[in-house]
Amino acid sequence: MDGSRLRSWNDGEAKRSIVEFVTTAATEGASGFIPAADRVAVFDNDGTLWVERPAPVQSDFVLGKLAARLKADPSLARKQPYRAIASKDDSFLRALSTEDPDAVTSFVEAIGSAWEGTTFGEFETEAERHLASWRHERFGLPATGLVYQPMLELFDYLRAYGWRLFVCSGGGRDFMRVICEETWGLPRENVIGSAPEFAYRDGVLVRRAVLHGPVALGPGKPEYVLARTGRLPRFAAGNDDVDVEMLESAQFALLVVHDDDEREYAYTGGAERARATAERCGWTTVSVKNDWNAVLEERPIQEEPSASRQ
Repeated sequence: MDGSRLRSWNDGEAKRSIVEFVTTAATEGASGFIPAADRVAVFDNDGTLWVERPAPVQSDFVLGKLAARLKADPSLARKQPYRAIASKDDSFLRALSTEDPDAVTSFVEAIGSAWEGTTFGEFETEAERHLASWRHERFGLPATGLVYQPMLELFDYLRAYGWRLFVCSGGGRDFMRVICEETWGLPRENVIGSAPEFAYRDGVLVRRAVLHGPVALGPGKPEYVLARTGRLPRFAAGNDDVDVEMLESAQFALLVVHDDDEREYAYTGGAERARATAERCGWTTVSVKNDWNAVLEERPIQEEPSASRQ
């Protein structure tokens, strides 16, 4: 088995490095052999698996909810992210798009409060309804159409060699789980992200405003991966500074570089440390412009929310 599965990848150093690592890891007796149980691959989501500009996909869903809360209670404008919503502060959205830890933390905390007391099913129904109608402002695609085709091929390639795949994102775990099975082919338990605590009340589980552990950024990423899998990743992929620690924890690190403003977006904000670390440590870097001959391929999304959950 060779790299022919990676059809959207141009022949070059990035593709060759991936193929060499993956095939060697599956070859018993090779110096780079990795036992099947240890073949854990972890991917960041925003900017690594799908388009994150002009803002992460989840942003519109959450901002709509928070705007409604602010309208009902203007006193919320004293703190972030409500202050940014009230003043139409675009700098806060830019901070979110680069996954600035302070902005993401305040955002995640606001999410916790906004959905406090709702059931698991109620949250998912809201998310499904939003995703069914939401379209990207530039591409006109639904969220599932924003997933990078080369990364879906990489998922299939790794699976063929016995790798277990996980997504670890600073974004909301429960939001990603709405589309993970149909979009990435990943079971829900393989999605790791920032999430609330749940409480069992009157026979159902409801969301609490308290975060379950730290936000899944920076050091939080390998911490969550270890807690979830009992192992650190052997293969990790990310695209910006909040992925550095996860990439450092892996045997093979893949850094996506956004440099194609025709087919996607070209930007460096929030990835300066990641790029410097990649150069220093010899990570494999992926140029969207030069290493991918295709970027997006639309995937269908479930149109109607499920009525089977609580």
